[in-house]
Amino acid sequence: MATQTNNDDRIALLQGTLDLLILKTLLLGPCHGQGVARSIQRQSEDVFLVDHGSLYVALQRLEDKKWIQARWGVSDNNRKARFYSLTAKGREQLTEKTGEWRRLTRAMGLILDAAAEEA
Repeated sequence: MATQTNNDDRIALLQGTLDLLILKTLLLGPCHGQGVARSIQRQSEDVFLVDHGSLYVALQRLEDKKWIQARWGVSDNNRKARFYSLTAKGREQLTEKTGEWRRLTRAMGLILDAAAEEA
């Protein structure tokens, strides 16, 4: 089990990043909201802690865009929950947004590395 990190070590998610992380998480299969949040936290080695208010707003936004769909089911702890899954349109967006994110991080790396060499 991963060690809980200090809250100061966590990084705030950039606008739009949560959508990409949700889409990527749902690529693995249907999941309820709490499961999505735990998966993001676990995969980021506890760097990203998803606020539930932000999560459910993002899930609703993605559902409105038809990138994900929801159905009611029963969670592992026997509670009624909405399970979200990726749609074909969501898969297309995941591919597009992943490419954008990779271009962004490459450009940031170029700038940061150049700034380090100049210093």
